[in-house]
Amino acid sequence: MRILVTGGAGFIGSEFVRQWLGSDPAARITVFDKLTYSGVEENLASVARHSGYRFVRGDVCDVDVVDQVVAGHDAIVHFAAESHVDRSIEGAGPFVRTNVVGTQVLLDAARRHRVGRFLHVSTDEVYGSIDEGSWTEEWPLAPNSPYSASKSAADLLALAYHRTHGMDVVVTRCSNNYGPHQFPEKLIPLFITNLIDGKTIPLYGDGRNIRDWLHVSDHCRGIELALHEGRPGEVYNIGGGTEVSNHKLTGLLLDAVGAEWDRVEYVADRKGHDLRYSLDDGKIREQLGYAPQVPFVEGLAATVAWYRENRSWWAPLKARTELG
Repeated sequence: MRILVTGGAGFIGSEFVRQWLGSDPAARITVFDKLTYSGVEENLASVARHSGYRFVRGDVCDVDVVDQVVAGHDAIVHFAAESHVDRSIEGAGPFVRTNVVGTQVLLDAARRHRVGRFLHVSTDEVYGSIDEGSWTEEWPLAPNSPYSASKSAADLLALAYHRTHGMDVVVTRCSNNYGPHQFPEKLIPLFITNLIDGKTIPLYGDGRNIRDWLHVSDHCRGIELALHEGRPGEVYNIGGGTEVSNHKLTGLLLDAVGAEWDRVEYVADRKGHDLRYSLDDGKIREQLGYAPQVPFVEGLAATVAWYRENRSWWAPLKARTELG
């Protein structure tokens, strides 16, 4: 099977590519990535010499380039997206363009070239916020940020192409990811790298916001299961099973780095900040045999260690984007 992976130089996409190529010498993957600020081709260095690896730089909104790169592939795993909520609040345009228009361009190309399976990677943020209980895949979408609204639109487009054109589409929705190679604008790598550098860390509001945390390697295992065994037209939630408030997470990171609470700077809460995310991932567990393998405490410790040992990866990225 020849797979096209969009956004394959990003955090989650590159983990998927490394896992897939690392486990199968005969695998064939084309990575298609624009290499925007968060796309790092170095993330793929460990598999760059794999005989089945090919990299193409391009924009998912470029109809002609997408048409050329899609041809000849058996499946598409679509990671490419603008994903940082704060940036979407500052300006929604790039999110609508990449996440909505880019998905439509890719779906049209997949239909023209009769691609076998189109797996669209989405997020639990499309469901909005939930006070009690957990979201099943049938839960109504109620996005609260421009980012999550753009992902909701992309989800619905993908599922509409299944219903209208009979395309083999599967959608996955994951909880918050963490792990190595995550761009240091996101909470966990931003806090780790700021603490390593002796800086303060910005905690929104009172830190009551709760997220379900999922190690990126577990997420990619879930995606692989959905790619191979998921039913056409279905949505699969992929969760980590570990709900932690931002305040508690901050304490864990302070302990891991050996810092005190005086390094925490409480800042004004984000506009439209969702209070709690909680996925019910019983469907993928029961139907496809998914189960997360990385305990949160161990995964977090390994993530802190990775950032300690890979300053040469993250320091230039933070300097270039003026993070921290």
